[in-house]
Amino acid sequence: MSTQGASLLSSSSSSSRRWIYDVFLSFRGEDTRNSFTDHLYTALQRSGISTFRDNEKLERGKSIAPELLKAIEESRFAIVILSRNYASSTWCLDELAKIIRCMKENEMTVLPIFYKVDPSDVRNQNGTFSQAFAKHEKRLKGNTKKVQTWRAALSEVANLSEWHSQDR
Repeated sequence: MSTQGASLLSSSSSSSRRWIYDVFLSFRGEDTRNSFTDHLYTALQRSGISTFRDNEKLERGKSIAPELLKAIEESRFAIVILSRNYASSTWCLDELAKIIRCMKENEMTVLPIFYKVDPSDVRNQNGTFSQAFAKHEKRLKGNTKKVQTWRAALSEVANLSEWHSQDR
C-alpha cells in the first residue's frame, strides 16, 4: 500500500469517533494467512493503521462469531482479499455479506483485492467459485436465500474498483 493510501486510511478514519478499527481484513486463511495477508497486515500496522484480522482457526460448520460481525461494524474500511478458496468458506461469505451491508448502511469503504483470481470468475462465480457454490447449494437445499445473498455480495464486491495482486 502506498504512503498516500495509508494517509487516506488514517485521516479518513480518525475523523470519526464511532470507528474502533480503521480496517477489517476479510480473507481465506488457508490461501493467504501466512503470505499476502500477513504482509499486508504488518504493513498496515507499521503505518499506524488500526487493523482487525482474525487469528483464530475457524471450525467448519459453526456460525460466524458475533465478535467478527461487531468488528466489521466497527471498521471504517474493509479490505476483502478474494482468493481461489474464498467462496468455499461460509465464514468468508457471511463476512462479505455483512461487509456489503455495512458499505450500504454505514458508509464503509470496501477495497477488493483479487489474489491470483480473475475478477470475472468472482463476479460470475466461475471456476473454483462455481464449484464452491455447487457444494453450498447441495448442503443448504432449504436455504436458497442465504446462497443468493452470498452470490449477490460476491458480484457486488467484484464490481467495485479493484486491485489485482498480479499487478505488484
